[in-house]
Amino acid sequence: MIRIAIVEDEAAFVQQMEDYAARYQRERGESLRVTVYTDGTELVERYSGDCDIIFMDVQMEYLDGMTAAELIRRTDPEVILIFVTNMPQYAIRGYAVGAMDYVLKPITYFAFSQQLDKAIAAVHRREKRYLVITSAGETRKLDVSHIFYVESQGHSLTFHTQEGDFVSTGTMQQTEKSLASSGAFFRCNKGCLVNLEHVDVIRDNCALVNGAALPISRGKKAPMMKALTDYVNGVTP
Repeated sequence: MIRIAIVEDEAAFVQQMEDYAARYQRERGESLRVTVYTDGTELVERYSGDCDIIFMDVQMEYLDGMTAAELIRRTDPEVILIFVTNMPQYAIRGYAVGAMDYVLKPITYFAFSQQLDKAIAAVHRREKRYLVITSAGETRKLDVSHIFYVESQGHSLTFHTQEGDFVSTGTMQQTEKSLASSGAFFRCNKGCLVNLEHVDVIRDNCALVNGAALPISRGKKAPMMKALTDYVNGVTP
């Protein structure tokens, strides 16, 4: 599912974009979840990193789109921003906050759908690259390639990454399923999910990952050796 935020303080434009999103779903067969924010302040106060695409009005009464985008970028550098405006000179400033593009008012379905096509294609390209977790009360996007391994400890999970260790809730089964599309992770024992990209060596029934010796369960060694060989050779599971 693609998660879209519409940030717009004019009800007519909100309704129009919601209608366009519904039409897009019917025509493209893409599942969309649309959330509406009536002002930049509302977006910033409620935002938890749970959007893939934001359609952001530039001119709003309380907190304008550019300022809201700058604040969002502090916590989410990856969300796709598309500005909506009737003044293109303002939208051009959006590139300073990494906006993908802009749509001019009055909005046509063709322009909306073209931007959505481009944005959704970008979301799908990077779906394998990021995992969203909640750690210490904050929503955090982890670059999958930066994860060394995930360790189950009681009712929590510890993500050992290049940026440090992050403790989160959830189950190993859920995490394994979420990371399956990357083709890089292998469950070497009941409580440990290893990123094959970072396996330095397999020795004495252990995988050496970033200096840690992670036990490989009985019966898992041969499948892990095959998974590692396939990964190195670029074989898709």
